[in-house]
Amino acid sequence: MEHAANRSPSGAQWTIAADGHEAIIVEVGGGLRAYRHDGVDYVDGYAADELCPGSAGQVLAPWPNRIRDGAYTFGERSLQLDLSDPDRHNAMHGLVNWVSWHLVEQSADAVTVGYDLPPSPGYPWPLRLRTRWSVGPAGLRVEHETTNLGGEPCPFGYSMHPYLRLPAVSVNELTLRVPGRTRVLLDGRLLPIGATAVAGTEYDFTEPRAIGDAVLDVAFGDIVRDEDGGSAVTLAAPDGSAAVHVWADREFGWWQVFTGDTLSGERHRRSVAVEPMTCPADAFRSGKDVIVLAPGQTWRGAWGVRPGA
Repeated sequence: MEHAANRSPSGAQWTIAADGHEAIIVEVGGGLRAYRHDGVDYVDGYAADELCPGSAGQVLAPWPNRIRDGAYTFGERSLQLDLSDPDRHNAMHGLVNWVSWHLVEQSADAVTVGYDLPPSPGYPWPLRLRTRWSVGPAGLRVEHETTNLGGEPCPFGYSMHPYLRLPAVSVNELTLRVPGRTRVLLDGRLLPIGATAVAGTEYDFTEPRAIGDAVLDVAFGDIVRDEDGGSAVTLAAPDGSAAVHVWADREFGWWQVFTGDTLSGERHRRSVAVEPMTCPADAFRSGKDVIVLAPGQTWRGAWGVRPGA
């Protein structure tokens, strides 16, 4: 039996590998600790003996980002969430990123983990969450499903929080493409106060260009969709010799891009968080793109990481 003193802060570790791709999934938060291809790390993760920093690789549900004052209404109810971002008086990043997920199924190249979220005063609806992580020739694929186990409709949103990097390329040198034609405007508490077009501004990354000294913690919307309804964000080396793509299916209509400027120590501006989101911040209050799950209904969405120029 594993001794408690030797237990990783992120709990059990599940490694999957195939075709030169390897990923490590963790028990705490059911998230991604590492992803590499042919020995090259494309996800800026963390060590087995390290507490997950900066939400790296975490699952953000049943809402992503922030809710103002943790207060919202749904139907006839007025609800209050715990303030997990007390400095800004917000509820942040959902309810499942620090809980223990359990192993559902495992093979050499795939692992499925799950968590059953119980009702709580701030979110009184039971959910069953499952995530299947797999690797193969196309890279890392992540398939999510969430089922409303309760007897009444509930509000729901989803995101993931991986940090991406390329070897020997600084954030300033990275070329970024984000297929978002608008960006969300934020107040001092990083909460939405409006939206504006990016065309002709420093936030227009619809065509690839260097990040330079831009400080980004921005939600991009009005996504330019691919033929299949999905979209992708790309980070590339200046000479085009290497790139990494984060793709998401049609369920994800928003991209959050964060250049890590508020992270401390060696993680400061070392990599770029690229987060596929189903809804923007404060969606439980605004109603913007909130998914309403009927009793017994299951939501499914997929995203992934693909290295390659």
